[in-house]
Amino acid sequence: MHHPTLMKNYGPPAFNAARGEGVYLYDESGKRYLDFGSGIAVTSVGHSHPKWVKAVQEQAATLTHCSNLYGIPGQQKLADRLVEKAGPGRVLFCNSGAEANEALIKLARLHGRKLSGGEEAKRYTVVAAQHAFHGRTFGGMGATPQEKIQGGFRPMLDGFKFGELNNIETFDKLVDDSVAAVFIESIQGEGGIFPAETSFLQELRALCTERGALLMLDEVQCGIGRSGHFFAFEESGVKPDAIGMAKGLGGGFPIGAIWISEPYAELFQPGSHGTTFGGSPLACAAANATLDIIEEEELLDSITANSVVWHEALQDLVEKYPQHISGMRGAGYMVGLVLKQEGANLTVTTAAREKNLLIVPAGHNVIRLLPALTANLKELAESVRILDEVFAELNS
Repeated sequence: MHHPTLMKNYGPPAFNAARGEGVYLYDESGKRYLDFGSGIAVTSVGHSHPKWVKAVQEQAATLTHCSNLYGIPGQQKLADRLVEKAGPGRVLFCNSGAEANEALIKLARLHGRKLSGGEEAKRYTVVAAQHAFHGRTFGGMGATPQEKIQGGFRPMLDGFKFGELNNIETFDKLVDDSVAAVFIESIQGEGGIFPAETSFLQELRALCTERGALLMLDEVQCGIGRSGHFFAFEESGVKPDAIGMAKGLGGGFPIGAIWISEPYAELFQPGSHGTTFGGSPLACAAANATLDIIEEEELLDSITANSVVWHEALQDLVEKYPQHISGMRGAGYMVGLVLKQEGANLTVTTAAREKNLLIVPAGHNVIRLLPALTANLKELAESVRILDEVFAELNS
């Protein structure tokens, strides 16, 4: 049932969340759920990690917010750390993935204008991918070719074309002298857990370099360690020109960011973009604590090792229930099970919740499993056990 003073853009809530601890979420009655949705890939170091809580409490008692007209030491530290991971360049902070992607679209326009010799509206098109999800702002919606996102809000912002992920020929045909940038998710999340293949990313990098277009990667959902690498594209060895990030960066506190490589970071000049809340002392304290935990607890190594065992167990489910599951996709702690029956992702999500496992539906009839990066082998195995029960009951 909807709360009487809340908008109905979300469905009625399944329960009221009361508190979280590690990989568990509790409702008001005290019922405990194994949370493999993680606020849709947000609570990256689990709920209420002691180090994270301490950092946020101390910062809240010191300085919560000040304008970006002044230097913010925690912001400068966080930018240094992200540049160390992404490569030489600069960072701009915001509050969400949608805002990060909006800033990347603005970057594409600035780049296109420079390529056009300072002329407006000559080279501004962005080539994105089919099944993409880049947010719900007008820029983000324009880059998201999904009826459920765009429906009711047309006309869309002009300047987007769409290729087929992992099909370089489709991008080769689209990237002409009207195109300023190519913009894709390293692993499509909302669209149905479609990873960009290594060879495709490498070919796309070469194509963008050849034609003067920026290669911009959306790592909002798949970044910050979720794949087992800090950025999901790292395994391919490519160097993008810009990266969007958010979700897991703050460990539960809203923060977004874009990194822009050195040759293009100068495109943003005073007055070309701004944010009131982006990169606040409190947000950056949360993000710095999140990165501390990822590094100190060596979570990337544990995700890489644990996911081998977990993926094998999930693949066993695929083979055990071929009438219900047609395959598995993903990397690290970002996995999708592809279901055969139309609408089954909602049915399975509900059935899993009734057995105290929280998962998230996605496009193309997929269920997403997005555990906290701190999830251990026992907790991963428990998720498989519950899903086994769910599919066994569907089978009966």
